[in-house]
Amino acid sequence: MTLLVREARAVWAAAMFFTRVPLPSLPELVPEDQRRASAYWPLVGAAVGAAVAGVWAVSATLFPPGVAVGLALAAGLLLTGALHEDGFADVCDGFGGGTTRDRVLEIMRDSRIGAFGAIGLVMLLGLKWQAMAALPPALLPAAVIAAHALSRGAAVAMMVVLPYARTDASRARPIVGHPGARLIGVAITALMPLLLLPPPARLAGLVVVAGIWGLCFLWFRHRLGGYTGDCLGALQQLGEIGMLLAVLAQA
Repeated sequence: MTLLVREARAVWAAAMFFTRVPLPSLPELVPEDQRRASAYWPLVGAAVGAAVAGVWAVSATLFPPGVAVGLALAAGLLLTGALHEDGFADVCDGFGGGTTRDRVLEIMRDSRIGAFGAIGLVMLLGLKWQAMAALPPALLPAAVIAAHALSRGAAVAMMVVLPYARTDASRARPIVGHPGARLIGVAITALMPLLLLPPPARLAGLVVVAGIWGLCFLWFRHRLGGYTGDCLGALQQLGEIGMLLAVLAQA
């Protein structure tokens, strides 16, 4: 298998896992394809962010700002299957209701949503909605694209420094691969969209997301000794809203 074909399969696998776009399945998709796919999470994030920004741009010509943002967020949820939001809710429930490591992991595996998860989702989506609606129209597309890309790059970075917390099989297990030498490529694709923003907003977003990453690293290590797929989803969501709020503060 040539290098180009191998990397193309990794991009395809990343898009299949993180979006609900009806892509044709790869023949003999193997765990190695999904492990390599981690290097392309920021690229998929940038594409999702561009789609969300595109829906907002079209909607904003027809509806008030709040409605346009709501439609854009709905499009993003449909496009990703609310995968990261589900992880965020599970982390809220697990870390909020569990007192031991095993109990936290057990709660996060439960498909039912609890009070912590429900409250967390309401707050998360409400903050996203308000932040995007308050952003200047000229900044919103760049902020959304940068937020999606950088937050997914942060999730990849978490996999580099922490071990996987579960020992049993899970949906996230095949993708827990270190990006290896392609870590530089991950950094480039995660950081490049920041160039779309003015320097003060660019710096503020980077600092805020780095701070969120550091807090999550300490939190996950202390409570679980590692990360799970839900933890990565929670980090992505926190990084995304952190980036949007940072840009808004500089607007």
